[in-house]
Amino acid sequence: MGTIAQLPCFGSIYSLMSIIGLGSTSFFQLGGLFGTGGSDLDLVVYILLTVVSFAVVFMYGQRIQAYSALRDVRINLEKLQSLKDKSRKEAVDYINSNMKAPKDAQQRIDQVLEYFTIMPVDMDPSGIVGKIEHVTTQQDDRIRAELKGIAPQADPVQLSVAQNILEVATSLNLLFKIVRHFYIQGQKTKSIYIIVQLQMILPMVIQEADALTSAIEAFKLAQPIGDGLGPMIAGKLMVGKEKTTIERETVYAKTEYKGRNIIALKAEGPMGTVGRPHIGVEKLVKDETNKVSTIIMVDAALKLEGENTGEVAEGIGAAIGGIGTEKFRIEAAATQKDIPMYAIVVKQSLIDAISVMRKEIAEATDKVMERIYRLIEEKTKEGDTILIVGVGNTLGVAQ
Repeated sequence: MGTIAQLPCFGSIYSLMSIIGLGSTSFFQLGGLFGTGGSDLDLVVYILLTVVSFAVVFMYGQRIQAYSALRDVRINLEKLQSLKDKSRKEAVDYINSNMKAPKDAQQRIDQVLEYFTIMPVDMDPSGIVGKIEHVTTQQDDRIRAELKGIAPQADPVQLSVAQNILEVATSLNLLFKIVRHFYIQGQKTKSIYIIVQLQMILPMVIQEADALTSAIEAFKLAQPIGDGLGPMIAGKLMVGKEKTTIERETVYAKTEYKGRNIIALKAEGPMGTVGRPHIGVEKLVKDETNKVSTIIMVDAALKLEGENTGEVAEGIGAAIGGIGTEKFRIEAAATQKDIPMYAIVVKQSLIDAISVMRKEIAEATDKVMERIYRLIEEKTKEGDTILIVGVGNTLGVAQ
C-alpha cells in the first residue's frame, strides 16, 4: 500500500506540513496521542480533524470574532448604561432634595437630558463664530431657565451645581445612545469592521464616562476641582481688592506688582461656572484707559500619559478650551492691538480636571505665581499694564 504520504488525497497536506516543520516522524508522534502507537488510521483521523478545523476557521472565523467582539461591546455597553442611570439619579436626587423641587420634576429633568443644539451652517464661514456663540449662549440660558422653573427658590450656587450635574448626565446619556446605536448596527449587519472599531475605542469611552461620573460627587459638595486652578490663581491676586463685574459671571480686580499695573480676571465664584472671560478680555483690551500691553493666561491642560500631575509648563497663545469661539475673540482682540499672549498651564488628567482638586494641583499654584512674576519682570517694564486671566470652572473658588 505504501506510506500515508504517498496517498494522492494527502500528498499536498503532507507537503504543507513538511514546509512548516512537521515531518513524518511528527505525524506519527501526534498520531500516538490517540493511543494506538501511530497507525495510519489515527493519522488520517488527525489530518481530517485538522482540515475541518482549518475549514471552520476559514469559513466562520470572522463571524466567531464578531460574536466575541459583540460580547465585549455588550459588557461595556451595560457598564455605560449603569453610569448613565447613576448620573440621572444623582441629578434628580440633588434637585429634589437640595433645591426643594416638587416631586413631579423628574419628567422635566428627563426632558432636559434630551435637549440638543443644532450648530449653525458653515457653508459660508463669514460670521460663523458669532453664530455659534449665539446658539451656545441660548443653550446655556435655556438650561438655566429650566432649572429656575423647576426650583425657583434655589440659590445661584445650587443652580450652577445642578447645571454641572445635568451636563454630566446629558453627556453620559449621549455617549450611551451613540455606543448602543453602533452596537445594534453591528448586530444587524454582522460587519466585523463596525464591531471591531467600536471595541477598540470603548476603553477610552469608558474611561471618559468614569471620569464624568466621579465628577458628580465634587459638584454636589461644591468643592474646587482641578479645572479651577486658573480661577484660583486670579483669585489670589484679587484678595483684598475691589471687584468689578465686567460680563455675566465674570469679574476683575486691579492691583500692582513692582511698578506694573495688574488686572486679574476670572469667572465669578463660588458658583460652578467658567464665566465669559473672552468677552471680558475683549472689553478690557479695547478700553483705551487700561492700555493693556501683555496678556498672561493660566489654565489646566490635559497631560500626556507619563507626565506627572501638577507639572507646570509655559507657552505662547490663548490658553482656553471650549469649541473655539472664546479663543477666537481673545486672539482677535490681542492681534488688533498687537499684544503678546503668554500661557501657563498645569498638567492633569481628565479625571483630575473634573474631580476634587488634588494636592499636587493645589501645590502647583505657588509655582505658577512664581512663573507669572518672572514673566512680568522679564517681559514688561514699569508702568505697563498686564492682564492676567484665570481660565476654568470656578466652583468653590471665591475672589
